[in-house]
Amino acid sequence: MKRWIALAGIVLLGVAAVVVSERRKVEASASPAALLYLVADSEQELTRMPVRFTRMSDAEEIRIGDELAHFYSQSADEKKQPETVVIEKYLAQVGAPLASRAHRILPYKFHYLPGPYLINAFALPGGHIYVGGGLLALMDSEDELAAVLGHEIEHVDHYHCAERVQKEQALRRIPLGGLVAIPIEIFEAGYSKDQELEADREGTRLAVQAGYSANGAIRMFETFQRLFNEYQVRAKTPEQELSQVAQQALEGYFRSHPLPSERIAQVQTMIASEGWTPRAERDLAVAYIFWTARAQEALNANKYQQAEQFAMRSLKLKPDQQKALVILAQARFAQADFVGAAASYRKLLNGNPANDSLAQPYALALAAAERKSAAAEFRRWLDSVGSEKPSDSDVLLSGLTLLAGDPAPLHGLELRTKQSSDEERPVRLGALGWWYYQAGNYESAAELLGEAVQERPGDAKLWVERTWSLIELRRLSDAIQTANAFYDEATKSERLMAQAVAYWQAKQPVQAMSSFETAAAGQPEWTNPRWVKALYSPLVAQSVQEMQAEQERRRQARLASKR
Repeated sequence: MKRWIALAGIVLLGVAAVVVSERRKVEASASPAALLYLVADSEQELTRMPVRFTRMSDAEEIRIGDELAHFYSQSADEKKQPETVVIEKYLAQVGAPLASRAHRILPYKFHYLPGPYLINAFALPGGHIYVGGGLLALMDSEDELAAVLGHEIEHVDHYHCAERVQKEQALRRIPLGGLVAIPIEIFEAGYSKDQELEADREGTRLAVQAGYSANGAIRMFETFQRLFNEYQVRAKTPEQELSQVAQQALEGYFRSHPLPSERIAQVQTMIASEGWTPRAERDLAVAYIFWTARAQEALNANKYQQAEQFAMRSLKLKPDQQKALVILAQARFAQADFVGAAASYRKLLNGNPANDSLAQPYALALAAAERKSAAAEFRRWLDSVGSEKPSDSDVLLSGLTLLAGDPAPLHGLELRTKQSSDEERPVRLGALGWWYYQAGNYESAAELLGEAVQERPGDAKLWVERTWSLIELRRLSDAIQTANAFYDEATKSERLMAQAVAYWQAKQPVQAMSSFETAAAGQPEWTNPRWVKALYSPLVAQSVQEMQAEQERRRQARLASKR
């Protein structure tokens, strides 16, 4: 009788739970983390399921893991970038000594998933370990990486990944052969609290046994604690605020993992109980890749000082990187540090002297820094590289010589260029025309740039340069028309500024200020008088200065009207 009463009570409770769950309104925002939430919320229930299946063999686990990894790599359909190859080689270098100390001998493989918002690492059955770009970018020591890799290795070593596969098989009622359809988020999501803490403990132990500092794990969890705090308070300043995508990724991570403070306390207890002595941490050998990426991102956002700082930090870790040096040169040029920009370009050219795309900005930086000495400096560099020279070195040297006061070389080059039928003839005509503009010979500049535009009407840069020369000749209607003749995103800001100057000189301030404000917002260099004076005519520099003053006057007037 008692059994029947107990059974009836259980049934009643079950019915009540169903009724309450059906009546309860659940609100959840749509986000990329939705599947992570689902897995994280159901993990506790999954771990309570009766384990009615037998543990799969290592061979079966390896087969399933390889199939899943192959399927995921195919679905990504992304050719590996050079940085990805370097990072994966490094992950294998750090991970192999850890994997060799695991209990099970498995063919561990280490993969890198680029992407600034993938702040996670995860493992597949059989030994495939994945590290996201967002997580790796947060590290600055190899010891932190060793702790993360050790943690994921232990998820494999202690059958956490294999059990996840078998639970998915039971839940979905699918044969093991169909498991390639399991979303990768199933493995990105965390495991039970006990399993996560177990992976922390044993992963840290692996790292220490391989010669790393246990403080690497602590510093990684401290970083998670900082991100957890930012995630909770949702910082408002641009420097602290995480992007919405990163927020959503972190929400799923923190929802499915123990609190960082709890993980830190466990490792600290282990350090004390095991008597692990302090060890110096090793630098993260691939950190330069992420500093260069940050520098590129800052440069794209027109944050030139920050781009310079990040590029310098990257070069300190790995000197002579071409990508970082280009960013450094461009950031310095944009800040009107022409001497520094010329030095960076020359360093690049020393390793690749025939590179036309580097020789031209080097010559322009020399001219902007000091016109009188630029030709001699460029000639010294040409003499130092021997026969391997840029294809347009004669144009560049003749242009710099013109700025130094000797027009003869450029005149001779102009005649030879006009008589040639070379495919590059319009490009060379345009280059010669711009050197004439720089030297103040606006008639010759307009003539050569006009010929170049006729021969290559699809080149937006030539159209913009011709606009500047027409402004100097006071052919303002032609200049405005030319500025509107061709649109190109790469020359948008310069085209708009040329248009603004033309309108300003034509006494049309409304149109001028509209173009000026858009151009200055897109290319902040226009607000730097030193930059403008070094690259454009005195008329342009004066017009830009006057429009800046007008912009400030209007701003003050708006403020006064609100009082």
